[in-house]
Amino acid sequence: MLKVLMLPRDTDTRALRQALWAHRIGHRFTEDEDGYTLWLADPAQFDELTRLLERWQRGEALMPAGHAARSRLSASPLTRPFALAPVTASLLAVCLLVFALMGLLGDIVVAMLTIVPVAVAGGSLSLGTLADTLGSGQLWRLFSPALLHFGWMHLIFNLLWVWYFGRQVEALRGAGVMLSLTLISAIAGNLAQYATGTVLFGGMSGVVYALLGYVWLMSRWAPHSGFFVPQMLVVFMLGWMVFTMTDLAGLVGFGNVANEAHLGGLVVGLVLGWYDARRARRA
Repeated sequence: MLKVLMLPRDTDTRALRQALWAHRIGHRFTEDEDGYTLWLADPAQFDELTRLLERWQRGEALMPAGHAARSRLSASPLTRPFALAPVTASLLAVCLLVFALMGLLGDIVVAMLTIVPVAVAGGSLSLGTLADTLGSGQLWRLFSPALLHFGWMHLIFNLLWVWYFGRQVEALRGAGVMLSLTLISAIAGNLAQYATGTVLFGGMSGVVYALLGYVWLMSRWAPHSGFFVPQMLVVFMLGWMVFTMTDLAGLVGFGNVANEAHLGGLVVGLVLGWYDARRARRA
């Protein structure tokens, strides 16, 4: 990365940060005792960044054309996430809504979103098959288990990382890439988990690991793209995935983890990250 300038600690950089994302200028801010340092990912964008900095210092409007409506939308704290990253924010909102409905309506919500149809017959649980899902046209079930979360910690952990990685993908690659990555990784992760014989599972973890793999490969193989993830975070996330695959996880209260969904999502993220990183390097 190219070091551009340093700013005092009392500098309000919020407008500049939003404008850099809006203009898709790959960058990173670091902070130390002296203040903030702005780094540029792609030196080819130096002139564009310089012009933006000059406008920022003069107090001029920074957002590109077409962002006026989104700026008005972002005035409210509740709607600001939807202005910054609409696909990511919508995904979080749907997960929160499903979790609330599970608390209100109970197992009926779970039965509607499992990968195969589930019913109670004769006092026992009757499980359908993937053929039932496809044959009945309930194709949403291939994706919908990703929306199920079975506890506050499960929900918060997943949504935290979806927001952390997802808004980066959406800002630098666009809403279409984020949507495609979400759909493909969720379906692949769900099918991988189902292949083990498990039916009652859920969570956005497969998408989280897909986003991790995608952002990590883009940051390593196409550093000019602007993606960044701390190396220790990658080590932690991969270490956590391996830990939950061991018997030790069950002993400390982390049993029944959808490990195959994690692995399936990670593979999708790495494949798509490899593909987009190669294209970015050629460009």
